[in-house]
Amino acid sequence: MTAPEQALSADADEIERHPCPRCTAKPGSPCRSRSGAVAGAYHTGRFTKVPRLSKLLRVATPADRGPGQPWRPGTPVPALAAHGIPRDKIFSEKISTRIRVRPQFEAALTLARQIKAHAPHCRVIFTVYEMKRLGRDAAELTALADHLTAHGLVLEMLAGPLPGMYDPSGPGRLLFAFFAAMAETERENIRESTLEGLDAAARKGRHGGRPQVITDDMLHTVLRRRAAGESVEVIAPDVIIGTGKRKGQNPSVSSIYRALAEHEKAQAYPEAVEQAHADFAAMAGPGHPADDIPRPRPARVHQRVNAELRDRLQSQEQP
Repeated sequence: MTAPEQALSADADEIERHPCPRCTAKPGSPCRSRSGAVAGAYHTGRFTKVPRLSKLLRVATPADRGPGQPWRPGTPVPALAAHGIPRDKIFSEKISTRIRVRPQFEAALTLARQIKAHAPHCRVIFTVYEMKRLGRDAAELTALADHLTAHGLVLEMLAGPLPGMYDPSGPGRLLFAFFAAMAETERENIRESTLEGLDAAARKGRHGGRPQVITDDMLHTVLRRRAAGESVEVIAPDVIIGTGKRKGQNPSVSSIYRALAEHEKAQAYPEAVEQAHADFAAMAGPGHPADDIPRPRPARVHQRVNAELRDRLQSQEQP
């Protein structure tokens, strides 16, 4: 970050300590426009509350606030900023807590240890929004709390079941271990509920993911024009997507080729496809639990069979 950017970020931290009288933005968050997006500059009635900025005509919103982007309320970053933590000391991690390697989390720990090493007489506080932001594994959370205590760092949580400073002595440690186990249980419950919902939707014929780009009508048009001798590159500009985010645009050539390949597979083995759908519908019907539905098996690589041996085996009469 360059010197002007650091100065602008410092000004923004001072401004965001106050609420905005125009857009009613709370402390710790940037000003918003009428559409709800982050404003490109702070409102005058807000930045004039800072004495050293009161004579300026305009104070731009720093790039790290995402000017022009939709504002998402309730995120931990504004809560940390409202707590008085400078923006350059806030680390935002978008990786799931189930992932073992989290770069921003490791960077925050490294910075806290470095500050404590350079100023051992100072109290260094490692602040998180809630316990779940540290991790979801009970053993991992307990080991992390012990690691912070061993390095002389104080753990603080702003929200959740244990807000405030973590005390590793007395009942604090017992409560921390209890709520850490509850966080792990909550994660497992969320995972199981999600898998059950996906299975129930699949049995009803609803599958997640993006909607199909090439519909049956579009595929019919492509097949008819290909039969007339036209190439896919010529057909693609005339095909229009009817739904989704790309509504009104042309599908890519690769999407058309994939749809044609799937159509050819279905035409090559129509009986097998119909039988598979019928079997799945019968097994997923009433009276058949979900556990009876066969799951995909791991692919096996077989050795190449000699052509003469294969023909001889196929010519044998079946019992």
